[in-house]
Amino acid sequence: MSEKLIKNINHEEIVVLSDLVHAQEGQIVSKTLAQNEALSITLFAFDKGEEISTHESNGDAMVTVLEGTGKFTVDGKEYLLNAGETLIMPAKKPHAVYGEERFKMALVVVF
Repeated sequence: MSEKLIKNINHEEIVVLSDLVHAQEGQIVSKTLAQNEALSITLFAFDKGEEISTHESNGDAMVTVLEGTGKFTVDGKEYLLNAGETLIMPAKKPHAVYGEERFKMALVVVF
């Protein structure tokens, strides 16, 4: 049997991504689905008021909000994203994420 490149998710089964990660009080919960030198795919669940402080990435980051509303700050500009909306955060630009309310997102980073 070959190694699974995408992990922590059932293969050949329809899934709802937002069902795979759950917010916990005062925390940010994450689940990595894939991680290698070219790509990272991670699901996140933020409690209201939780944040990932300003940082940079060597890859382009694409976030898609799965539930709720999140605030994303990219190079000093704020974006409020709701369920179903996507934002690209370019490589090497400072960015941060804040839970305006409990929310879930999928993050894909391409290096």
